[in-house]
Order: sequence, then C-alpha cells, then structure tokens
Amino acid sequence: MELNLKDKVAIVTGGNRGIGAGVARQLAREGMRLALVARDGDKLTAMANALRESSDASVLTIACDLREREAAASVIERTLARFGHLDLLVNNAGATRRGDFFELTDDDWEDGLALKLHGYVRMTRAAWPQLANMQGTVVNIVGVGAWTGIGEFTIGGVVNAGLMNFTKAMADLGKRDGVRVCAVNPGRIRTDRLERNIARIAQNEGVAPEVATQMLLNECGINRFGSPDEIGQAVAFMASDAASFAQGAILDIDGGETRAI
Repeated sequence: MELNLKDKVAIVTGGNRGIGAGVARQLAREGMRLALVARDGDKLTAMANALRESSDASVLTIACDLREREAAASVIERTLARFGHLDLLVNNAGATRRGDFFELTDDDWEDGLALKLHGYVRMTRAAWPQLANMQGTVVNIVGVGAWTGIGEFTIGGVVNAGLMNFTKAMADLGKRDGVRVCAVNPGRIRTDRLERNIARIAQNEGVAPEVATQMLLNECGINRFGSPDEIGQAVAFMASDAASFAQGAILDIDGGETRAI
C-alpha cells in the first residue's frame, strides 16, 4: 500500500521515547521530515541521531515544555523556519498520574490537564492554519482508558475522554477547513511506563516479573502487549492518502482489550 508520505512534514510531540518514538520511527521510514518535541533535550538528540542513522531522515529537535502557554506557537514557528510548511501534527505528549483518587492532589489534576489536554488543544490551534493550507492531518494519541472508568486512572480517563470529544469536534471543523482529524487509542504498549507497572506488580505480589507480566495480560484479557512501532504504523496509515475518507475516526489498537461498542 502506497501511503504517499515521502517528503511531507510532521510534528510529533513526546517524540523522544515510548509511543512517540515508535511513531517517529515509522514516519521516518515513510520518508517524512520530522520535528520532534519533548522536554528532555538529550533524549531528543539521541532519538534524532538514531533516526538519521537508520533512515537518513531530516529531523529537527525542539526541547520545550508544552505546559507553557507560548510553547505551541514557538514549535510551529521553528518547524516552519526549518521545513517551510506542515502536513501532519501528531499530538502525543503527556502522561497523567495514576493512583488512589483520594490521594491525588489538585496539582496532580492540573498537571495532567496542562500537559495532555491543554497541550493538545494549544498545539492543534497553533498548527491549524498551516494544516489548512496543506490540507493536512491531526492524529491525536489518546488511549483506551477513555472508554471505561478505572479507579486508579481517574485523571487519565477524564483527560482521554475529553480528547476523544475534542477529536470529534475538530473533525467537524476540519470538514470546513480541509483538515482531517483522527485519533489512535493505544492499549497496553510495551514502553518504559509499562515495564515500571510490571515491576510494581511483581514487588507488590512478591512474584517474578514474568509472572507479573502474565497476571497483567490476564487482567486485560489480551494475548500480548503491543509495540510502539505498531502504534506508529497506525498513525502513518491515518495520516496517509489511504485514509483520506477517515474524518473523526477513533482507532483502538489494543489487542482486543476494549469490548465496548
């Protein structure tokens, strides 16, 4: 399948590790030029160097904190200065704190809202005129936790549910302006965050990591964990001409964990 992404320009927030790194790798394989955004400049540089070595990609790194109000506009300005236009925005930055609802503080809630919800909103708003000029695409990385309430994931569930509504709302506006807006909902993806969760289960239950891994798989009702690159493949498809009729689509990539209709 020809995705026709070669030489197009993408911004990937949270592009230095985990799912964002998987997205960046896949888009680089498709020949896209990339602006990677994250707070950790050293990890961004390492990721950019790895992409250049593996795919000869053209990569711009932008170290900034998307919780800051002016950061989004700066990201767009620097991307345009380097590449001249923008075809794709992948909103991915932001992890919310898990834990007992009654132990989560207002600061925990405000931090989750500031980076993920407000970050996605500001990046989309700042990128929109350029995406409209290029008939481009926004792909929001959300999460299947939006579908079902989970006691220890209240912040993430609320933020993700809001982002799914945001995706639909912007897709409605996108019909007017020529911008496609879709979302990819990852399930349990093998990232550092998942590995920490497995280690926590192993410690709490007094079992080996392999046993904790199987316990988590059984709890989720899935056969294996996904990989960041599998999410990257889904994003590349959603951003491509092959998905040109997908507007407001929300794609679960979760190994069958989500059973809701």
